[in-house]
Amino acid sequence: MNYRHAFHAGNFADVIKHIVLARIITYLQDKPGAFRVIDTHAGAGLYDLESDEARRSGEWLTGIARLMQARLSNDAVAVARPYLDIVRAFNPKSELRAYPGSPLIARGLLRPQDRLVACELEPKARKALINVLRRDEQARVVDLDGWVALPAFVPPKERRGLVLIDPPFEAKDEFEKLGDAFSAAFAKWPTGIYVIWYPAKSRRATDTLVQSVVRLAAAAKPPAKCLRLEFSVAPQLDGAALTSAGLLIVNPPYTLQGELKTILPELEIPLGQGGAARFRLEVPRP
Repeated sequence: MNYRHAFHAGNFADVIKHIVLARIITYLQDKPGAFRVIDTHAGAGLYDLESDEARRSGEWLTGIARLMQARLSNDAVAVARPYLDIVRAFNPKSELRAYPGSPLIARGLLRPQDRLVACELEPKARKALINVLRRDEQARVVDLDGWVALPAFVPPKERRGLVLIDPPFEAKDEFEKLGDAFSAAFAKWPTGIYVIWYPAKSRRATDTLVQSVVRLAAAAKPPAKCLRLEFSVAPQLDGAALTSAGLLIVNPPYTLQGELKTILPELEIPLGQGGAARFRLEVPRP
């Protein structure tokens, strides 16, 4: 599949991914020590929801647009607030016209001592990302393939932080590349938080990836925990647009599972397409 950010910015998968990303960074803020966020496939950073790509797909209309209009409980609002506050900051007139990608979500939650490394190889996307982060001393845009950068940039000197692995899944062997790159990085930094995004189109591919990561995590000393989340807005059909996506979090904050149990049930109706969405949240075992 070809998962280009510009066509899918603000869709259901972005909503779930960025809620999780914001919650993890909020957790990292609880300690005074500096942390670093490494985004291996960062994209352009900011997306125009009135662009030809966004208009053609219209996916944000059933993603972030629905979330902004949803009536959530006070507890769920508290979980979503760090993420939604950043989205609103890019839309000051309360009209959804722009959507911040993962590097800008992360940048919006950094404290003065924290840092961001955003890797992007595609020239047009990299130039756009440099423009939105221009003269930002806390953020660095790197012209490097994410699979090379992943093991090269860990462990960060701060020794705290997270790695977001969100490839475009353009190549047929992307799942294999992901597993190999994670293995190399985890061997160097087993205490880091890793957030792995994947399209849930092939059960065999996703289960193979999850099991390989979980086995590596379990073999670490001390063993690392994992949390698996999959969210489906409709049944995934062969050859159809993406309707199911997943996140595998290695070394998740102890607060994250409870926070997701709070908000995910309240996202089933607003994000569902042709019926309520469904989610799967579990601690996978090797």
